[in-house]
This record gives sequence, structure tokens and C-alpha cells, in this order.
Amino acid sequence: MVESIRGLIRTEHPPHETAWKRSCCLRAPGWAKIESIPKPCKKKSLFILGTFPKLILFTVAFTLFFHLPNLVPNLFPDLSQREQTIRGILEVVERQATGLASVTKEELAEVIYEEAARYNHDPKFILALIFTESEFYNWAVSAKGAKGLLQIMPYVAESLARDLGIEWGGDRTLFNPYLNIRIGIYYLSQLMRDFKDIGTALTAYNYGPTYVKGLIERKERIPLDYYNRFLTVYKSI
Repeated sequence: MVESIRGLIRTEHPPHETAWKRSCCLRAPGWAKIESIPKPCKKKSLFILGTFPKLILFTVAFTLFFHLPNLVPNLFPDLSQREQTIRGILEVVERQATGLASVTKEELAEVIYEEAARYNHDPKFILALIFTESEFYNWAVSAKGAKGLLQIMPYVAESLARDLGIEWGGDRTLFNPYLNIRIGIYYLSQLMRDFKDIGTALTAYNYGPTYVKGLIERKERIPLDYYNRFLTVYKSI
């Protein structure tokens, strides 16, 4: 009985701390009369498993950070071209005394781009037409009563707005720069379809289609002063 009690009493010094850490194995306390149970060391494997995915993620992020800006124009060429074109339109608009807020000018540049794409026009074509008609002043009113950026007569604009599904509000519609551009370019597209010639269509836009048709029927010379003025502006943009 005494011998068994003595066997439970710790007689040796506890294991050295550094030896404990170095072994990485589970040891029984000195007073416990059981055998040591070795355990495999997992710290190194856990470190590798936790670090390897992070290293891969870092490499991917690093690569994307430096190469993605160069890849975007190649992946989305149309988007890049669209943004560049709108920026160029906006630069032209901002040089003019439009009477419009900056935010409105930015949206106007987008509308000009969209309408040019819709009717297969060069955006410079529309810019030149706006300058020739109103010099980009949104609130322009001609002596005959044409209004807005593209100087459209109210009775003509009302009919065109109906074709486009635009709610007609008189001056409120004509002095809305976005709607004025939509109506005016739609009107020009109809004239180009009727006259089959850009110069004649532009003359009809300025003088009126009825007047130009009368000249053609009488085989009289079509005035070119408006068309030449338009060309001068177009080349300067």
C-alpha cells in the first residue's frame, strides 16, 4: 500500500520548458503514473495550408491591379470609344454660351451621341447643325418664331413630337435641349429621306421643304449659302 502511494508522489523535477516546446508532444505530469501519449505536430502543416491560398490571392490581385486598366479597352472597345466620343462632344459644347448648367451639358453630350448613332450621323454633323442654327444657345428664338438649339418651328415640332411619342408642351418641349435635339434630328432624317441629298436636305431644313420642292419643280437653282455656312462650321470642329 505504501509502495503504491509512493508511486503516485512526484520525485523528479518537472520537464524543462524548452524541452516541452521542442518536443511538441503531450507529456504526462510527473505525478501521474501513466505513459506519455505522443501527438503529431501540426503547426507547420497548418501554416502552409493557411498561407498558400493567401499567396495565390495576393498574386492574382497584384496582376489584376497592374494589368486590368490595359485590358478594359480591349475587352470593351465599344464602351471605350463611346466614352471618348462623348468626351469630345462635351468639350465642344462647353466652349459655347449655351445658357445651360454643367450637368445638363454632360447629359446633352450623351443625347447628341445617341442621336448620331441612331441615324448613322457623324456627331460632328449634329454639332455643326446646332451651331449653324443657334450657336448652341438653348433659349434662342428666331425672327420667324423657330425655337431652341435646332430652331424648330412650333407647328412643325408638334407634329414631329407626336410621331416620336413625345408629350407636347409647347415652349416647355422646345426649350428642353434633349427633346429639341431628338425632334430636330428626326426632322432632318425625314428631309434626307425625301430629297436623297444632304445639301438639299439641309437647305430644306433652313428654308422649309415646301419652298425647296417648289424650286425643284420649277427647275430653279437651290441656294447654297446655308449649306456652305454649315460646311464651314463642320470643318472647324
